[in-house]
Amino acid sequence: MNEAVERAAKCMWEYYSEPLSLTDIARSAMLSRFHFARLFRDTTGVSPCRFLSAVRIHQAKHLLLTTSTSITDISFAVGYNSLGSFTNYFTRSVGISPGRFRRMALKDGFELPRLRAATTAARGAIEGTITLPEGFAGARVYMGAFATPIAQHPVAAATVVDVAAGGQSAPYRLPDVPAGAWFVHAIGVADTTDPEPWTRRMSLVDRRGLVKAGPGARSAAAISLRPRRLTDPPVLLALPDLATPPAAIPAVPGHGGHATRTRASLNRI
Repeated sequence: MNEAVERAAKCMWEYYSEPLSLTDIARSAMLSRFHFARLFRDTTGVSPCRFLSAVRIHQAKHLLLTTSTSITDISFAVGYNSLGSFTNYFTRSVGISPGRFRRMALKDGFELPRLRAATTAARGAIEGTITLPEGFAGARVYMGAFATPIAQHPVAAATVVDVAAGGQSAPYRLPDVPAGAWFVHAIGVADTTDPEPWTRRMSLVDRRGLVKAGPGARSAAAISLRPRRLTDPPVLLALPDLATPPAAIPAVPGHGGHATRTRASLNRI
């Protein structure tokens, strides 16, 4: 991974509450603004400004879950000058408003997000194998097809896959994917083989894109899960807790797709 991009990502994670400009971030990478912007996008898949916005929403989610701070104060704490702008961007990215996000986390927990309404009846499938890195045995993985390199609302198709304990890989099938080209995000919670209980559970991710889906066709996308990097855009979509046992897998009403539903707390990835 490019060291300049890592320095810039570290700057954004540390100073997200400050009014960082592109020039400020490029300076942290010790590069010219234009060269830095191109390099950052090539490395992470998103622009520096979009990455910073995602970091701010991610940190807002954390504050909503772990503090009783008012939503207004949280919006200012993560770098917004307007509650309205913060609420609108949060809702578009996460799929629910900040207030509802907090209430659901405290009360009933999150269900798998509703699927994006398809603009066409033509659907295909994306399938392949999920592989765990060495030192891990068993995982639960959320698979989703997204329009962007960031796992954010809306999602076009989704499923949850279990890699059996003791196994290193498992097949997956992402059904009912609308025709088009999609980023396939894999977000997992895996158990390590470390005997110490406090080191056994870790978040793993992978992303493939753009993967084309066509009517009745099956596209291939191999997933190789890995620990999150500093330069990975944060997950913004409100996801259910992946660490809980499997639940029933009914269809998502009104969308024609299928997805596992759980009523549990948010997986804080």
